[in-house]
Amino acid sequence: MGTLAESLGINREVLALSSARFVDAFANSILIIILPLYVAAIPSEHLHFPVETLVGILIATFGVISSFSQPFAGRASDRLDRRKIFIVVGLGLMGVATFVFAEAEQFLHLVIIRAVQGIGFALTIPATLSLMSEYTEKRSRGGAMGIFTTMRMVGFATGPLLGGVLQVHFGFKVAFYVVGVLSILGAFIVYLMVREPEKLETDASKVRNIPSFKDSISGEFIILGIASIIMAAAISMMVALENEFNHRLSQTAIGFGVAFSALTISRVFLQIPLGKAADIWGRKIVIVLGFIILAPTTIWLGFVDTTGQLVVARLAQGVGMAGISAPIFAIAGDKAREGSSGTQMSIVTMSFGLGIAAGPVMAGVMSGFVSFQSPFILGGALCLVAAWLVGQFVTETIQR
Repeated sequence: MGTLAESLGINREVLALSSARFVDAFANSILIIILPLYVAAIPSEHLHFPVETLVGILIATFGVISSFSQPFAGRASDRLDRRKIFIVVGLGLMGVATFVFAEAEQFLHLVIIRAVQGIGFALTIPATLSLMSEYTEKRSRGGAMGIFTTMRMVGFATGPLLGGVLQVHFGFKVAFYVVGVLSILGAFIVYLMVREPEKLETDASKVRNIPSFKDSISGEFIILGIASIIMAAAISMMVALENEFNHRLSQTAIGFGVAFSALTISRVFLQIPLGKAADIWGRKIVIVLGFIILAPTTIWLGFVDTTGQLVVARLAQGVGMAGISAPIFAIAGDKAREGSSGTQMSIVTMSFGLGIAAGPVMAGVMSGFVSFQSPFILGGALCLVAAWLVGQFVTETIQR
C-alpha cells in the first residue's frame, strides 16, 4: 500500500487539499442545477433577455470575475509566500456569499453574489495548485494531480444529484444553506490539516525578489491556457441550456442532474489511471488524445434525443476530459518556476474559469440566435484545434 501511495504521490497534504476540494466542488456543483431554475423563478427588472441568456450571464459573471482575479491572487500568494490563508479565506467567502442567495429578490442580486463568489474562488485555486506542486515530485505528479482532480470531480458528480433532490423536495433556500455550510467546512479542513512548506515559513517575513508577471509567463503557458479554455467551454456549454434540454427530452431537474454528473463518473474511474499514464508515457500525448475524444462527444450533445443518450454522451465527454485535466496541471507544475508558481499556475486555472464562463455564454447566444446544435458543433471543432496546438507547441517534460 505504501508503494502504491508513493507511486501516486499521496501524502497528508495531497489528501487534505483533495478532500477540501471535494467538499467545495460538491457544494458548488449543487448551484449548477439550482441557479438556472432560480433564474427562471426570480424577477429580472432590468435585463429583459431569454432565460437561457440570463443563465449564461450569471455563469459568465462567476467565470470572468474568478478568472481575471486569479493572476492577482496567484501573484499575491507568491509575494507573501503564503498559500494556506488564501485557500481558507476564499472558501469562507464563498460559503458566506452562498447564504445570501437565499435572500436574493432580483436577478441583479444574483449577479452581485456570484461576483463575490468568483473572488473567493480566485483566492483558492492558484494557491491550492501551488501547494500541490510543492508537495509532489515530478515522477509522481500526474498521479497526485489525478487524485486531486478525481476528488474534485466526485464532488461535481454527486452535487448535482443532491441539487436536483433538494430543489424538487425542499426548495431553493435549503439548497443554498447546504452549499454555504459545506463551503465553510472545506475551509476548516484546510485550516486544520494543511501546513505551509517549511521553506515558505522560514522566509515568510522577507520581501521576496520574484520575477515580473511578464517574465513569469512563457508561450507554452499561453498554449496550455488556450487548451484549458477550450476544454472547459466544451464541458460547460450544456449548463445554460438546462431548461431547453429538459423541454426537448421531457425530463425534470433530476434527469438533467444525472446527465450532467455522468461526465464525472467516467472521470472518477479514469482520472487516476490516465494521470499515472501521463507520468509514464508523457503528458503531451495523453492531452492530445483527450482532445481528440472530446471533440466528437461534444458535438453529439447537440443531437441527443433521449435522456439516456445525453447520459452516454456526457460519459464519453468524461473520458476525453480525464485525459486532459490532470496531465495539463501536471505539465504546468513541471514547468512552473520556484518563486512564481502561483503566478504561472494561475494562467491555467484562470483559463479554465474563462472556459467555464465562455461555454454557457456561447451556448446561450448561439442556441437563441442560430440553432440548438450550433454551439456543440463549434465546441467540437475547437477541441481539434486545441489538440493541434498542444501537439505542435508544447514540449514534453517526461523522458521515456
